[in-house]
Amino acid sequence: MGKAFKLPDLGENIEAAEVVRVLVSEGDRVEAEQAVLEMETEKAMFEVPCPFAGLVEKVHVKPGDRVPAGAVLLTVEETDSRGIEAKETPALPKAEAPAPPKMEPVSPPPVAPMRSRPATLPRAEAPPASSPVPVPPAQEAGASAPAGPATRRLARELGVDLRRVQGSEPGGRVTAEDVQAYVRKAMSGAAAGPGIEAPALPDFSRWGQVERQPLRSVRRKTAEHVGLAWRLIPHVTQFDRADVTELEALRKRHTAEAEAMGGKLTPTAFVIRAVVAALKAFPQFNASLDAQAEELVLKRYYHIGMAVDTDRGLLVPVIREADRKGIFELAKELVDLAERTRQGKVGIEDLQGGTFTVTNLGTVGGTGFTPIVNYPEVAILGVARSREEAVVRNGRVEPRLIMPLCLSYDHRVVDGADGARFARRVAESLENPERLLLGG
Repeated sequence: MGKAFKLPDLGENIEAAEVVRVLVSEGDRVEAEQAVLEMETEKAMFEVPCPFAGLVEKVHVKPGDRVPAGAVLLTVEETDSRGIEAKETPALPKAEAPAPPKMEPVSPPPVAPMRSRPATLPRAEAPPASSPVPVPPAQEAGASAPAGPATRRLARELGVDLRRVQGSEPGGRVTAEDVQAYVRKAMSGAAAGPGIEAPALPDFSRWGQVERQPLRSVRRKTAEHVGLAWRLIPHVTQFDRADVTELEALRKRHTAEAEAMGGKLTPTAFVIRAVVAALKAFPQFNASLDAQAEELVLKRYYHIGMAVDTDRGLLVPVIREADRKGIFELAKELVDLAERTRQGKVGIEDLQGGTFTVTNLGTVGGTGFTPIVNYPEVAILGVARSREEAVVRNGRVEPRLIMPLCLSYDHRVVDGADGARFARRVAESLENPERLLLGG
């Protein structure tokens, strides 16, 4: 009788993973700690090693399957005394990348790690009394719904009464996915209104050839997260422009110095320094709204998220304590984080704890855009491509390099005037790059 190898625990608030690739076939011999599967969660791509040696009797999963923790992956006829019981399969480490079992997260959405993040159900956003969102009947008053600590914490963060959530596990036990499904259902009902369902898509194949592609974990979570953020947060985008002619000249003068330190001096490093200065002047931008408690959570640390475009989707690694780092240190860390993110080698801790996000599309193009706030943050700064423009200065027309800035914010927290002041503060800092280079 073969031994069942089960998917180990994946970490807080991560209930399941998607199979990307099966690395073994039935009849193959596997060694202890040999990688047998590549899997992906919304925040991580990782290899799954089998903890014991033997012959693969049966492969129970295939690419595209979404597998919960504890599900059987393989049945292996054990041939090595080093084997351990399946129930003792060690949990995948949450942040280690080099040593097996290797888990190399890449998003971020974002999720516990990045907080699996459907958003809070704020009181102000609830549907009107005449249009209630249908919910399952609550359990008897005082009754406690069966759920694990991570699920209870997620429910608290999202403002969900667990007694109203239908559990999918034996005994009615509620999982994190049950909570997220409850939020999605509630929000879709609130958005559509009573009795209104989204119309079914037409059969597009009537007009030509089509192909259906399943959403991968990162894209699926990104779609869920930005959809909820857009529905929950009343967005406003403030546009401004910074004259970065002097900044570009200074950047070019110090390029070799940055490269000698292992970095690349890009405009993003200066933008992050300017953002930190603005966050210190306007602390409500470095915050999160607790709508349930009707409180604003002001953060006294400055961890700046940096949106990175990858083959798997958009991910947001975090520069920690950006206020304590100089331009050259930021330049080096930006290069390292971006490379590791694109290679799928960032740790889960690299994707957690951001207080404000910067997204720079300057290398791609465009004159401006409206970035969506990275919930539970309250603001995000977008940067478009800098262009030379004719500008009147001191009565003379001069060519100047102009950087478009696009600040989106949560209007429940930030008033329009403060949004304009924040964007102007960032622009003024970028227009005085020597001050940024020297530390403020």
